[in-house]
Amino acid sequence: MLWLNVLIFVLVFAVLPGFRIVQQYEKGVVFFLGKIVAVREPGLNWIIPYFQWMRKVDFRTLTMPIPPQRIITKDNVSLDISAVAYFKIVDAIKSIVAIENVRQAIDQIAQTTVRNIVGRFQLDEVLSERNAINKEIGTVLDAHTEPWGVVVSLVEIKDIELPENMQRAMAKQAEAEREKRSKIIAAEGELLASEKLGQAADVMAAHPIALQLRNLQTLAEISVEKNSTIIFPAQMMSTVDDIKKFIAKEQATKS
Repeated sequence: MLWLNVLIFVLVFAVLPGFRIVQQYEKGVVFFLGKIVAVREPGLNWIIPYFQWMRKVDFRTLTMPIPPQRIITKDNVSLDISAVAYFKIVDAIKSIVAIENVRQAIDQIAQTTVRNIVGRFQLDEVLSERNAINKEIGTVLDAHTEPWGVVVSLVEIKDIELPENMQRAMAKQAEAEREKRSKIIAAEGELLASEKLGQAADVMAAHPIALQLRNLQTLAEISVEKNSTIIFPAQMMSTVDDIKKFIAKEQATKS
């Protein structure tokens, strides 16, 4: 019975405590008396209890919101900018040995980098060249985090909050720009209309009867409405006589 008790004791206090389960998305870094001796793959692993211990490292892509940062742009405009960073650990040993807290370190360096990068741009550039700014922030962050065994895959600016007075100024600017375009289009229309009217006037000057025919056509269009009252101008009184003379002249020319 003694050997059975010894076996149970060894099993309970020496074997079972050494089993560790590493998830598929993790790796286990094994320390032996304070020194890294192995990196264990996902699955069921066993370490020497009381002498070895395991620290698990998550290899999934992690999302880190960057809280709003008060930034002054190159043209002295105050902005509140929030962003989000995506990163993943690629070296389990570096992420433990080279830095105490990877997530906290990336959070701090990300806030500093966003302030430094965005502060070098003017307001119009921040609003229109967001992709280029995101890429530059990601490149700088990746350079800082590489010694920690971390790769920053993407940085995106989520929100840009402008001061209220700046929003009103930009709205007035956009409104003035639209009004300018509308006036230019109206002026171009007037120019084209005046050119066509000038050509019509030249034709009517060369053929006076054309003016009379145009007047008759206008009267015909007006008379569509039954309740219209038409007042003939003085020059219209001789319209019929002019048409008769024109027809007689044309017939004489043909004969």
